Amino acid sequence: MNAIVQLRFGNLFLLSLYSMQIDLLAIGVHPDDVELACSGTLLRHIALGYRVGILDLTQGELGTRGSAELRLQEAADAAQLLGVAFRHNLKMADGFFRNDQAHQLQLIEAIRRYSPKIIICNAVSDRHPDHGRASQLVSEAAFYAGLRKIETTYQNEAQVCWRPQAIYHCIQDRWTKPDLVVDITPYAEQKIKAIMAFKSQFYSPDSKEPVTPISSPEFMEYVKGRMSEMGRLIGAHYGEGFTVERPAGVNDLFALI
Repeated sequence: MNAIVQLRFGNLFLLSLYSMQIDLLAIGVHPDDVELACSGTLLRHIALGYRVGILDLTQGELGTRGSAELRLQEAADAAQLLGVAFRHNLKMADGFFRNDQAHQLQLIEAIRRYSPKIIICNAVSDRHPDHGRASQLVSEAAFYAGLRKIETTYQNEAQVCWRPQAIYHCIQDRWTKPDLVVDITPYAEQKIKAIMAFKSQFYSPDSKEPVTPISSPEFMEYVKGRMSEMGRLIGAHYGEGFTVERPAGVNDLFALI
């Protein structure tokens, strides 16, 4: 049975998922990674009619500002602004998760449960060490999710193996030459709104929290500048860039224009 039961308590989403197959799954190691790096792409694909979900690996509990509880609330608010089908948090240990068997199995279960055709995940290498480690974890778990001899269960039922068709890696803090860029011009304003749902993390003149590299008023100008820089590469106003693990295949060269 394909069904989604979504209940809203305050600003938190509680989801009951049955054979929850989606088109695109964005996996970020910290709440707000997805919003910063690829939410414009999610908005574009939702507008095109694709089913999109978000999976956060950790609660971002080591962040200088805010708390795990607050980040979960903010993540739910951002999910509503984006209009994703669901947002789920695996509650791995921020900073101390590892690319090992236990974490891979946890992620394999999630990948098989949602059965995404495409996964977007963190940058392959970045300033924050969690980003690169999460990128490798997702990439390996996505491959192993397709091996039938690795057994996992969900709600006491054996899962069927599943391997996504493509994995795209975000470009985050460090500049990386993109392999492809998505035009997000019509969705840039909504992307900024989704980012700012994380009120504890970004600039607020009323905040008493310590200043961090992303909480200054200039940081959002950097975000807009990166969007503009990526857009310029493809002749668009705003864009989001990605790197690929294998060459992308197309049936129509004109689809790349």
